[in-house]
Parts: sequence; structure tokens; C-alpha cells
Amino acid sequence: MGVNTLGYRPWQGTLRGAWLSPWPISRVALGMVFRRKLFWVLYVLGLFNFLVYFGGIYLFYQIDIPSLAGSNPQVIRFWTDTIKAVQDQLYMSGTKETYRNFIWLQGYIVMAVLALAGAILIGNDYQYGSLPFYLSKPLGRWHYLAGKFLAVALFVNMLTTLPALLLFAECTLMEGWPYIEKRYELLLGIFGYAAVLSICLGLLVLAVAAWVRKTVPLIMVWVGILFFGRVFADAMVDGLQLSPHWRLVDMWNNMYLLGSWCLSVAPQLESGRRFTSKPQPEVWEAALVLLMVCSACLIFLDRRIRAVEIVR
Repeated sequence: MGVNTLGYRPWQGTLRGAWLSPWPISRVALGMVFRRKLFWVLYVLGLFNFLVYFGGIYLFYQIDIPSLAGSNPQVIRFWTDTIKAVQDQLYMSGTKETYRNFIWLQGYIVMAVLALAGAILIGNDYQYGSLPFYLSKPLGRWHYLAGKFLAVALFVNMLTTLPALLLFAECTLMEGWPYIEKRYELLLGIFGYAAVLSICLGLLVLAVAAWVRKTVPLIMVWVGILFFGRVFADAMVDGLQLSPHWRLVDMWNNMYLLGSWCLSVAPQLESGRRFTSKPQPEVWEAALVLLMVCSACLIFLDRRIRAVEIVR
């Protein structure tokens, strides 16, 4: 029986290089997650923090100090200093701290979205046996991982980089070109922080999803790594007054340290809804821990996928 009789059709498009093969995998993965209503609920929740920052920055720039103070220079100076102090305290002045704290707060929603995405993107491939289908094609395991990683990185950037760039555009419109001239390095810092989150969280969630597979256990392990690691580190350093190196077990804090370094701002930790200075390990130590964790995730994923039996 010929292949045409079976319903197969020859490929009529343009053949492309193997380096483009991760994109179809990523595109299919994105479609799977975008069809889930829970994803859009979490994404809308993630936009609330953005709207608070966006509205706050806009309101501060719309305050007309001359109409409040009249022509008295001392009153004008008083209102200017007061508004500036409140703006700085709320981190809504468009400074480095603004973007650092915004991305930090977005991390809680990123954690929830990646727990959902990890279970759908790679956990289901193991649970329902679809991984051999991918690898039976003329694809390598690294193409498969790259496609899944690109999908996870897009989710991270949708919740962090894109809103941060919109805040940067808003501040530019409010202050004009001088804002870019004074703070153009902020763009590099934003992209640097986003790259740290994308690489570390992407590899970590893929490794956890490949290990646990099912949604509920994945969420438990995911929360344990990112949330209880912070609780344990705070108990060791703040509670028992031990060495700040205990904070290295907190993966989220390690990414925060490296992200703060990208933005050239001193790292501070949240305490009572305020960001205060606390003992922290060195940035290079946090980067070394992240490098080791990412390397371990890559080795685990490589061995996990290599163990799948493929019939070509």
C-alpha cells in the first residue's frame, strides 16, 4: 500500500536548519498553556502589581506643586522634598530600586505560573508518554529541551521584563529624553535581571517537572524549593544569628542578589512590607550556587531524557 493511500503527504515547504527545530516545540507548548484559563487568571493577578506601580508613578508626576504652594519658594521646596521623599519610600520614582522591587514582587506570581507551566510542558510528556513522539523525529534531546526552555522563558518575561519596560517607557514619557540619558543603563539591568530569572527558573522548573511529573507534587516541591528555602534561611540568619552564608540555600534570594548586581543597586530584603538592609552573602557566591544548580539541572535533564526508549 502506497503512502498516498495511507493519507501521508510529502513536505512541500522550505526545509530549514536544525537550529530552528526548537521553535515548533516551543510554539506547541505555548498553545497548550495559553488554552488554560488558570494561566490567564494568574497573569491578570500579576498585572495588579504592575497597575499599582504604573498608576503610582503617573500620579506622582501629575502633582502640580506650584498650584499647591503658590509663589512662596520655601513652601515649594517643602512640597518638592516631601513628595520626593514619599515617592522614594514607595519606590515609585523610576530609579533602580523601582525596577528591582517591582521584579522582586512579580516573582510570587512567576512562581505560581511556572508551577502550572512545568506540569503542562514537560510533566505531561512523561505522564502520557508523548516524549518518545518528539524524540522519534529528527530532533535531538537538546532541541527538545531548548523548545521547552524557550516557552518557560517567555512566561517569565511576560510577567517581569515586559511590564518593567512599560514602566520605563512611562517614566520616559513623563520626564522626556533626559530620563534615558541619565538612566539608560537601567535597560541593561532589566534585561540582565530577566536573563537571570529566565535561565535559573527555566532550568529548575523543567528539572522538577521531569522528576515529579504530576501537578500537585510538582507544586509542593516547587514551593518547598523557593518558599521554604527562604523560611529556613531567615530562621538561620535572622533568628539564630548564624552566618549570612546560610542564605545561599534560598534560591530566590540568590537570583535577587545577582539581579540587584545587574541593576547596580544594593540588595535589600523585605521585612514588614519594607525593604531593609540585612546581612547577605557575596554576589559571586550566589552566582556560583546558581551556576552549580543550573549545571545539575542540565545533567539531570540530559540523563532523564536519554533514558527514554526511542524507536525510529
